[in-house]
Amino acid sequence: MTTRAPQFPGAPVVRREARDKVTGTARYAADLAPAGCLYAWTVPATVAAGRVTAVRAVDALAVPGVHSVLTHDNAPELQEPDDPILAVLQDDRVPHHGWPIALVIAESLEAARTGAGELHVEYERDPHDVTLTDDHPGLYTPEEANGGHPAVRVRGDVERALAGASVQVDATYRTVALHNHPMEPHAATAVWADGHLTVHDSSQGATKVRDSLARAFGLDPDRITVVSEHVGGGFGSKGTTRPQGVLAAMAARHTGRPVKLAFPRAQLPEVVGHRAPTIQRVRLGADLDGVLTAVSHEIVTQTSTIKEFVEQAAVPARVMYASPHSRTAHRVTALDVPSPSWMRAPGEASGMYALESAMDELASALGLDPVELRLRNEPETEPDSGRPFSSRGLAACLRDGAARFGWHDRDPRPAVRQEGRWLMGTGVASATYPVLVSRSTASAHAARDGALRIAVNATDIGTGARTVLAQIAADALGVDPEAVRVDIGSTDLPVAPLAGGSSGTASWGWAVHKAATALAARLAEHRPLPADGITTTADTEEETGEESPYARHAFGAHFAETAVDAVTGEVRVRRLLGVYAAGRILNARTARSQFIGGMVMGIGMALTEDCGIDPDFGDFTAKDLASYHVPVCADTADIQAHWIEEDDRHLNPMGSKGIGEIGIVGTAAAIGNAVRHATGARLRELPLTPDTLLPYLL
Repeated sequence: MTTRAPQFPGAPVVRREARDKVTGTARYAADLAPAGCLYAWTVPATVAAGRVTAVRAVDALAVPGVHSVLTHDNAPELQEPDDPILAVLQDDRVPHHGWPIALVIAESLEAARTGAGELHVEYERDPHDVTLTDDHPGLYTPEEANGGHPAVRVRGDVERALAGASVQVDATYRTVALHNHPMEPHAATAVWADGHLTVHDSSQGATKVRDSLARAFGLDPDRITVVSEHVGGGFGSKGTTRPQGVLAAMAARHTGRPVKLAFPRAQLPEVVGHRAPTIQRVRLGADLDGVLTAVSHEIVTQTSTIKEFVEQAAVPARVMYASPHSRTAHRVTALDVPSPSWMRAPGEASGMYALESAMDELASALGLDPVELRLRNEPETEPDSGRPFSSRGLAACLRDGAARFGWHDRDPRPAVRQEGRWLMGTGVASATYPVLVSRSTASAHAARDGALRIAVNATDIGTGARTVLAQIAADALGVDPEAVRVDIGSTDLPVAPLAGGSSGTASWGWAVHKAATALAARLAEHRPLPADGITTTADTEEETGEESPYARHAFGAHFAETAVDAVTGEVRVRRLLGVYAAGRILNARTARSQFIGGMVMGIGMALTEDCGIDPDFGDFTAKDLASYHVPVCADTADIQAHWIEEDDRHLNPMGSKGIGEIGIVGTAAAIGNAVRHATGARLRELPLTPDTLLPYLL
C-alpha cells in the first residue's frame, strides 16, 4: 500500500466518474436492457378534477407490439404507500391534470407511445380551482412548514414596533411555479426474479425508494434491491420516491417480464414535484441609522388536494438579521394542482428573494449602502432561537465580495449609468442555508493485496460524491485518494440517507471518516493482514442524534451586474460573483462547480423560468425546454465563486457545511436589485422578462 501526503482538504481532485460520463459508458436507470425487457408509457389525465368513467383499450391493444394496458381496473393492488403520490392506478379519482391514469406496455418504446395515443378515456369532470390568490377562501395556517419548522413564530410586538419605526418598508413579492427539469428524466427499470424485486431508479436516495416500494408492495425490504448508480441531476425532484419506480414494478409484476419506464419531458412538471408559487408580504421597520426594529415576513402558497407541502419561505427571516420584534408566518391553500415538493433550496430560494429585495428597498429609503445596511444588522446569536452560531461568516463574505466586485466604486444613484442602449446596474443580496446531517452507516475494507474499499449507499447526482468520499477516506487512512475504491448507489451497500438538503457529504462523509479511521487503527495493529483482509463498519446514529447547542448555517453574498436594453427590455447578467462561508471546502473543483451551478439556476429563477397554470384546463403551460427557458451558456457570461476560510469545530469531523444549494439562494434577489439600480424601476414579481420591464422603460 503506497502512501503519500493526502490530497485533502480542498484539493481540486478530478471527479473519478468524469470519463465514464463523457464517453457514454456510465449507465443510468433507463440504460439497462434486461433480456425480454418491455417498455411502458404513461397516459396522463387530461382533466384537472373528476374521475375516470371508462378506458377503452381495444385500439391500443391492436397496435403491433403492444403487450397490455394497465388501468385502475386491472393494475396490481398496492398497500397504502408512504406518499400519496405513489397510489397510482388504484382508483378512478383524478386529483389534478397529468395524474397517471393508464400504462401502456409494449415490446418497443415506439409501440408503447403509439398505443398510448390510441387509448380512449372518458371522464366525469368536477369543477376545479388552480389559481392562488392572497385572499383565497381556502387559506389556512398549517401546523408546520416543510422541514418541520413551525408555521408561525412571533417575538415581541411587531405591529407596535412597525408603527413606531422611523422608516418602514411594506412590499409584496411574487414568485411563480418553477420546475426542476434535471437533464436525466425520471426513469426506472424493474425486474422480478424468484420473488425478489430489483429496480434501477433515477433517484437521489436508493434506500428511500426501497422502503417506499416495500411498503407499497407489502414486501420485506430485504426482498428489494434498488440501484441508483449514476443519476443525471435531480435538484430535489428525485429526493423522494416518484411514481416511475412503482409503475415499472407494477408492470413487471403484471407481465412477468422486465419493464423499463421513462417519463417524457412533457409529463415531468405534473408528476415529480415543483417549486410552489408564493405571495410574500415583507414589512421592515428601522431607525434612521438603519438598525432593524421589526421584521414581518408572511407567506401565502399552495399545496395539492393529495397531500400537504408548505414551502418554508419565511424561515430564513428567522435566521438572517437582528431585530427585537419579529413575526414569520405561512398560510396555504389546497388546490387542484400537482403536489409541490423540493426544488434546490426549498424555502430559502423563494424567501430570500423577498427578504433581500426588501432589504434593498430599505437601503434606498435610508440612503444607505446595501452592504452596510446588512452589516449593521448582524445578530450576535440566532434571532429565532437565541442559540450561538457555530460560525457566521456573512460579514466576511459581504466585505470580501464587495472588494472583489468593485462594489464601492459604483454610483449608488439609480438609472444613471448607460452604455449605448444598455442601462447598467449592480445589486447585492445575502444567502443562507442550514447545516443538515442525518444518520449514516459505512464500511471500510483493506485487502491483503493492499486494495482499499469504501462502501456506503450514497448517491452521486452530479456533485462528485464518489471523489469527495474517496478524499475523506484517504485523509483518514493517510493514502492517496486514487488508492481508495468507493462503491455507492445500491441498497446492497451500508444504509445511508438521500442526497438532499445539502446534507449528503456531511452525512455519508461522517460515517466514511469514522469507518476509515477505525480501519487505520486496525491496520496499525495487524501486519501482515489476514487472508480475508480487515473490514470496519461505522454508524453515526449517536453522533447525529444529538441536538447541537449551536445554530449551524452556511452563509454567502451575491453581487450582480446587469445590463437592461432600454428598447427591448432584455436583461443580461454581465457579471455574477458569489462568496461563501461553508466551513472547510473538501474539493475546490467540485465545490466551485456546485456554487456556480446554483448561481446559474438563480439566473433562471430571476429572468427566464416561468410556468403558469392554465385556469381553464388546469395544466402547466410550459411542458418542454423550448417553452420553459433554463439559462444556457449565452446567459452566463462571467460567473465567479469564491469562499472564505472558515474553521468550524461544531459540525462534523471534516468541518464541512453543505454547498449544493446556497448558490441559488441570493442570486435572484441580487439580479433583481441590480435591475432596479439600472432602471430605477422596482419590480416585485419574478421572472423579470422583457414584457414586464418595457412599461417602465417606455
